[in-house]
Amino acid sequence: MHRCDMTQIFKFGGASLRDADDIRHLGHLMADFPGRPLVVVLSAMGKTTNALEALLDAARGNDEANYRERLENLRRDHLAIVGALFGSKASPVAQRVEALIAELDQHHRTLAKHARPFHYDQTIGFGELMSTTIVSAWLEASGIATRWQDARRLIVTDDCYQAANVDWAATTERLRELAWDDCRLLVTQGFLGGTQDGQTTTLGRGGSDYSAAILAHCLEAERVTMWKDVPGLFNADPRRFDNATQLEHISYAETIELAWHGAKVIHPKSLAPLQRKRIPLTVRSFKAPRTPGSTIDADPRHDGDVPIVILREAQILLTLYPRDFALMDEAHQHDILGHLVRVGVHASMIDSAAMRVSLCLDRPTGRLEALVEALSADYRVVRRNNLTLLTVRHPDDGLLEGLSAGRDCLAERRNADTAQRLFPGDQCPESWHLPT
Repeated sequence: MHRCDMTQIFKFGGASLRDADDIRHLGHLMADFPGRPLVVVLSAMGKTTNALEALLDAARGNDEANYRERLENLRRDHLAIVGALFGSKASPVAQRVEALIAELDQHHRTLAKHARPFHYDQTIGFGELMSTTIVSAWLEASGIATRWQDARRLIVTDDCYQAANVDWAATTERLRELAWDDCRLLVTQGFLGGTQDGQTTTLGRGGSDYSAAILAHCLEAERVTMWKDVPGLFNADPRRFDNATQLEHISYAETIELAWHGAKVIHPKSLAPLQRKRIPLTVRSFKAPRTPGSTIDADPRHDGDVPIVILREAQILLTLYPRDFALMDEAHQHDILGHLVRVGVHASMIDSAAMRVSLCLDRPTGRLEALVEALSADYRVVRRNNLTLLTVRHPDDGLLEGLSAGRDCLAERRNADTAQRLFPGDQCPESWHLPT
């Protein structure tokens, strides 16, 4: 890097890229940052990744009619956006989108018999490839000097498909090799990386946030801004709590706690690369870019200013009892946690007593069924479904009791700064109110 040192990384998620109007709005937003070198990281548009996962299932299931219909829907939807943006001048961009659809189809034809994780990573990122192709062309046509860059050639990873690990040194070297002298805005894909030998990898669902953090870390950026469909971070989900309040400032550590407990804040892996370089992250409104947003950085002074409430639904409670009437001591708990690690299941809450251990887990998956089978060999397992886990950071007793009123507490855990209670899901409303 020379005279155009990188200073900011912008990331736009799928909710900010639903249609042509959103892309026009993105262009206006970029025009407000003239002369400032930027990297823009984009997710796939709207629900494209979900559609690509369904396409993958159809390809692997040999469901030709379903596969063809889904592929055509992807093609039609993206070309409709191209047409709305470029009108009669759409041909070059449309041709690039058509070429990507043809490449995607060819990958599915040749990879359907490979292991699913490998097949997944070679095909699922075409949503990001199409969104960045369209957006970079629109920015260039709008007079913003833009360069499209393939993230598969920037972020170097191992071959752990669907959850690739970053080679930080190699990624830093790749980025430093880029010519930054032209000061063009660089547009690249979130979620994607690549091995040293050129195989595409992904960083896990929601990994576009992580992509922005990786680039910021390696480029020693001044700041990362996540542009979302909300004005910032809140002390409760504003779609569920009618009196949620915005958080102006929280620390990296507090944000990691919230993500650990299930808050849909920032991809959990995103914070460590930023924390190591002390790079602040701001969450701002895509629709109202002049509003201040919420900032995450190293300063913990505002952590705990207000309680923060997290709901985690469709939970499963497994309560384990020893078959031989033994105490559930450290050895038994070590064994139980080992089972969780081996099958790759995260416990949202663990509550233990002398003769039982209770595990609160996410909704059923194949891995959960494997866990129950393994535990049943040594323990009596009682299972309850359709539960809601309430987590409150920095609780006060009045708030906790108000949120619990009229609900049966099936399990509870509390320490100095976090309280959790588990309720039957049918006792929990769609709309909540924070007691004051």
